[in-house]
Amino acid sequence: MKRRDFVALAAVPALAQAGFASRAAAQAAGSGDWFVCMHEATSAEHDFRTAMEGYARAGIRAVEVDLVKVREFVGAGSQQSARRLLEELDLKPVSSSNQLFLDEPGPRRMQAVEDLKWKVELDAAIGCDRLVIPSAASERHTEDDYAEVVDNLREAAEIARPHGVTLMVEHTRASTLIGNLRTALKVVRAADHPNLRVMLDTFHFWSGTSKLEDLELLRQGELHHLHFEDVPAEPPVEVFEQRHRVFPGEGIAPLRSIVEVLKRKGYTGPASLEMFDPAVRALSPYDAALKARATIEPLIT
Repeated sequence: MKRRDFVALAAVPALAQAGFASRAAAQAAGSGDWFVCMHEATSAEHDFRTAMEGYARAGIRAVEVDLVKVREFVGAGSQQSARRLLEELDLKPVSSSNQLFLDEPGPRRMQAVEDLKWKVELDAAIGCDRLVIPSAASERHTEDDYAEVVDNLREAAEIARPHGVTLMVEHTRASTLIGNLRTALKVVRAADHPNLRVMLDTFHFWSGTSKLEDLELLRQGELHHLHFEDVPAEPPVEVFEQRHRVFPGEGIAPLRSIVEVLKRKGYTGPASLEMFDPAVRALSPYDAALKARATIEPLIT
């Protein structure tokens, strides 16, 4: 989106509220440029239809859907009903959330694999080709475990392959297996599967053990997806929780520098806002999406 288009849209919020869809945003969602995406976790207090309608009314054209919410919306009906709603609202499901515990050895993985099966099937039905797989490991591990981690990820990607879905490894700051970008790149490259890629969440990246210089390890076009939030100055990083994420530009993460490197590394696509603050989740999806656009677009254009 060009800066002049954003300024023009900001000047006419009444039009957005009346159902005006930003043509510039629609073009961006299909142009290969950076564009704002709404992660449905940001509106967790609302059902699937309410969230999607609010996002669309605010001029959002790219969404990262919560597959549990999608399944609740579908109920006993056809999965195509969710796809029709997205198409009617001119929304593209560019990613979906999520499946935990696919990387780590242990008893939780068996159920995770079973859940993955219905999620990739649902993804295909709604026209989504990507699913986030965060590392949420909390047990103590050794270096010897990583051979099994690579095998586990490769097996999961093979489950996703027939559905045309790419699994995206997300390192998380508290994970005891994949807690930084360096390790995420290591295991994804070792798995060497066409349906397995690496993604980045700026909150986990900057509040964890990764360094800005680690972005230089990315190969051209290697990053497949981006969650885009800020890191607050307080509380101390040692007691951070997911709910402490703030809107881009409201914290201390060097987001402009991160964007510059990622652009140089060839990343194009969504900057997806994923928030867990109860106050943000209580906002109407329309208001949350308007604030997402106002805070993200100046940083990515």
